[in-house]
Amino acid sequence: MDRRWALLWVALGASLWGTDTVLRRPLTSSLSSPQIVLIEHLILTLALLPVCWRARAQWRALEPSQWGAVLGVSWGGSALGTVLFTEAIRMGNPTTAVLLQKTQPLFAALLARHLLGEQLGRRFWISLLLALWGAYLVSFGAQNPFRFGPPVPAAAALLALAAAALWGASTVLGRWALDRLSFLTLTALRIVVATPLLLMLAWIHSSSMAMVVGAGQALALLVLALVPGLLALIVYYRGLRHTRASRAAIAELSFPAVATLLNWAVLGARISAVQLTGFALLWGVILNLEKGKYAESGH
Repeated sequence: MDRRWALLWVALGASLWGTDTVLRRPLTSSLSSPQIVLIEHLILTLALLPVCWRARAQWRALEPSQWGAVLGVSWGGSALGTVLFTEAIRMGNPTTAVLLQKTQPLFAALLARHLLGEQLGRRFWISLLLALWGAYLVSFGAQNPFRFGPPVPAAAALLALAAAALWGASTVLGRWALDRLSFLTLTALRIVVATPLLLMLAWIHSSSMAMVVGAGQALALLVLALVPGLLALIVYYRGLRHTRASRAAIAELSFPAVATLLNWAVLGARISAVQLTGFALLWGVILNLEKGKYAESGH
């Protein structure tokens, strides 16, 4: 793959995540958060088990530290992170939960510096601030997000922040694991290895594995699993293999932009000129990073 397009593949994968909330939020009215995430993973496990089997030579050769990275991506990002985010949008304002995910680059950059030795110069932090500002404008425009009522409950905010921390860490751990695994193998392991943990969480949370899922819910779960789940991860890891984790974290900010546009198209929520400006600013930062405007050394 041409390395010049790597960051744009990351941004495209993150954009597909923007379809997640409009599918996930309605499901929380009848299913628990662990149940929703478990069903997603069961669907994807059926699709990805053959990939795991064909790639067994890759994952059998992993060292204990590399398996630790895989477990961090799978149990932390895919399982716990998704359960926490689902619970956050069930309890509180989904848009606020999405905005809080924009703290991911802060967690990812700090871990990348510690684990991968990436140098974070002044220009990176300037671009990060611009991207965060663009993400805020896309999410809320010029309005005060709390003017129509009390702020999101503290518990929901903490859950969303915890999910952001786990997903930010997964960006870094995933980049490390890709030194020994193909992006498709890592995608498969991320899902398959998480499923046993999710089975346990769903059983503990519900004290029963019995679930009643209607036809409409089944279709929503299938689309949720295959589009913002499988397709987004494949596209995302395709680019992440050739992208610094700190830059990938900025590209992931395309998620709130797409989510806001879908809220307008699907739910009838209006989008203002200020939000469109934020969208342009967000993608401008991504494109500038992709062109190599900021040196790899960060100086």
